[in-house]
Formats: sequence, structure tokens, C-alpha cells
Amino acid sequence: MLQISQRGQAMPASPIRKLVPYAEAAKNKGIRVYHLNIGQPDIETPKLILDAVRHSDFRVLEYSHSAGNESYRNKLVSYYRSAGIDVTSSEIIVTTGGSEAIQFAFMTCLDAGDEVIIPEPFYANYNGFAVAAGVNVVPVTSHIENGFALPPVAEIEKKITPRTRAIVICNPNNPTGYLYSREEMDELKAIILKHDLYLFSDEAYREFCYEGHQISAMHLKGAEEHVVMMDTISKRYSACGGRIGALVTKNKAVLEAVMKFAQARLSPPSFAQIAGEAAIDLPADYFDTTKAEYKSRRDLIVKRLNAMEGVFCPNPGGAFYAMAQLPIDDADVFCQWLLENFSHKGQTVMLAPATGFYGTAGLGKKEVRLAYVLNLNDINSSMDCLEQALVEYKSK
Repeated sequence: MLQISQRGQAMPASPIRKLVPYAEAAKNKGIRVYHLNIGQPDIETPKLILDAVRHSDFRVLEYSHSAGNESYRNKLVSYYRSAGIDVTSSEIIVTTGGSEAIQFAFMTCLDAGDEVIIPEPFYANYNGFAVAAGVNVVPVTSHIENGFALPPVAEIEKKITPRTRAIVICNPNNPTGYLYSREEMDELKAIILKHDLYLFSDEAYREFCYEGHQISAMHLKGAEEHVVMMDTISKRYSACGGRIGALVTKNKAVLEAVMKFAQARLSPPSFAQIAGEAAIDLPADYFDTTKAEYKSRRDLIVKRLNAMEGVFCPNPGGAFYAMAQLPIDDADVFCQWLLENFSHKGQTVMLAPATGFYGTAGLGKKEVRLAYVLNLNDINSSMDCLEQALVEYKSK
């Protein structure tokens, strides 16, 4: 009898997408669903980017260089330098989305059976990348009570074993929106140097910091050989479907090994590189407008959530996600109920249960992640739905 591989069986379902069939069924019943479950911005992709693709003129759609087009990598050098990150084009490998950059980092730096420490809750797909690479995720818990700050150094060091090879962070964080401070980044630097570990830094939300500013792992002087940064244009320019990212490091041995994986998949998508290259020519104030819009959305959703009875939501410092603790016993059951059995004025809301963002069994049962990627009117309407749902759920 044919069987699925152990890897295939172990691959986790996405907590962000697993409830999609229930959302589709609700829509088929005529119910409007507000999607706060997924980080798909409603902000329009800049016309400059789309026009660059529309007006591209070539006779043959060729493979690009396995590391990405040189013209795009040169443009990325200028972009990163504007963020205080001093790199050369040879220290950048263009990837098919940030996801491939993460996959390449895992496959290059870790062997099967190795361990990576990740503060939880964490981006759920790290679990999938780890399964694909045969790597074990070791969670270290951060807590909603202090806004999901970096766990104490002592707690992180307790998790280090002879099989530990790396620490993974996302800064600003998905799913919590937490923005790591200079002190916390320095603590991570001390740990990776002391224990000779890699630091994988997912920096997809660099531009969206509302109080303070982002300290990139690439800013950690003296730790250059240990740092591998993963990046993407998806959220930065509201271009999730472009599937273009980058792996950036000054570690030449890592770059040489990553290149072999890059060659094996041939090349990153050409049209998306054209889009990415054009994006860097956007006006310097482009992010001022988008960041202000996300900040308004954050302020509204946090205010509305904390005004609900029994709900607590810490104020996220960056990205466009918030984690909220609800007066419920099982987030998975509640989120499914919202789509299957609830509507308010012909509307409901789709949330992501937080259980899928934790590596420790049993955690996140009362928490959900909300992506504030909708306009202010829709956020208000979705919060009206959630507030009414909590009343009805409590009494059922």
C-alpha cells in the first residue's frame, strides 16, 4: 500500500489558512467575512511597481542569475544602506519570497536532528520549514502580560543543548507585533557569540515600527559571521503575490552553500525582480503614508479590543499584527464557531487561533492573532462582530 512520508505526515497545517473552507462556506450563505486571519494588506501595490512589469520589453523570458539579477542586487545594496545595513551585491541572494530565504538558511546551516531556539509565539511556518529540513524547533516562551518581550537570557540559555545551532527571531514580530529593543538585540548577540550559534533574523516588517525603530541583526557589530537575515518585498510594498525575497549575510561559507541550493532551483522569478527593482525607486516618503495608515489601524483595533469585557491586547510596536487574549476556553473551537454558527448583521470575522503559533502544547488556547490589514471602517465593523460574538458565545 502506498504511504505518505513521515515528513509529509509531520508537516503542520497552517493556523492562518486551515479555517478557509469554513470561511468559504459562510460566504456561500451570503455572509460577509472580515479577514483578520492573514497578513494580506488592502493597501494598493504602488503603480510604479505594477507599471514596471506591465511595460517591461523583452523577446525571451530568460532564466535570471541564480543569485538574482545583478541590477536588482545592486539596487538592494542602496536600499539596505538607507537602513544602515552595509552590504555588497555579492552578500545578497535573491529568493522566491522570504519563505525560500528561510528554507535556504535552515537547509544550509543545520543538519537533520539539530535544534533551533525560537521565542514563542512565532510565525507558524517556521514549523513547516523545520520539518522539511529535519530540524527540531525548541520554543522559549514569551508572555502576553509583558507584551511578548524577549524571554530572559537565563530562560534562553536553559534551552541550549549540544544540538543547538541557531536562534530565530522575527523583528518586528509576526504574530505579536513586538519590536525588539537595542538591549534585547545585544543580549541575543552575547548569547550567539558565547555559544557559537547562528542568528536567523526575519525582517519582513522593517518599515512598520510605530514607537522606536528597528535594530537589524545586521547592525550587531562583531557578530557578522553569525547573522543570516531573511527578507521579502511582500509586506513592504503590499506585493505578497510577487514572491520575491532575499537572504543576506556576510558569512562567505554560508553564501557559497546557499548558492548551491539557489542553483538547484535555477532562478528566482524574473517579473518579480523587475517589480522589486522598481520598488526601490519609490519616493523617500512612501513609507510615511503607509506607516501612518497602519498606526491608525493599530490604535483603533487595540482600543476596540481592550474595551471589550474580558479581553486584553498589548500594544504592538511594529508589523501589522496584534495578539489578544479572549474570555474563551479554546481558540480553535471559537474561531471555527465564528464562521460556522455566528453572524451579526450578515457579517462575521475570521481570526487565526494562537495555538498554531506556539510550539509548546497547550499554550495559546485563549489567544488569537488579528492582522489589522483592513481599512478603519472594516476594522470597526469586524470589532462590532467580535464584541457581539463574545456575548453570544458566553451565553450559549
